[in-house]
Amino acid sequence: QVQLVESGGGLVQTGGSLRLSCAASGLAFGNYRMGWFRQAPGKEREFVVAISQRGSSTAYADSVKGRFTVSRDNAKNTAYLQMNSLKPEDTAVYYCAASRGNWAPLSLGEESKYAYWGQGTQVTVSS
Repeated sequence: QVQLVESGGGLVQTGGSLRLSCAASGLAFGNYRMGWFRQAPGKEREFVVAISQRGSSTAYADSVKGRFTVSRDNAKNTAYLQMNSLKPEDTAVYYCAASRGNWAPLSLGEESKYAYWGQGTQVTVSS
């Protein structure tokens, strides 16, 4: 049974930092590219960042470039999202997701390409 479990969310002030983790089990983690998505209240879920199977390629949404950093540790079956300079508009439930697909820049944000999803972790940034 595949499980993705996010952790590390919480309440932080504007300008603060958080580090999210996504612990995977039940799958060959190194064979999956990982994505982070988020969903703010009243909005559709949106793509945040993706990282390739070995971590050599990454792609970020314009809204988080320069502030967020994605990484992964395949030995620990865990992906990470370091979020710095947080803004109130970053408030959302953050989800990690796993895709067996190849690195295809045009489809990295397509939710249908991701077979497995975590339950999400809440990030709240106060102004």
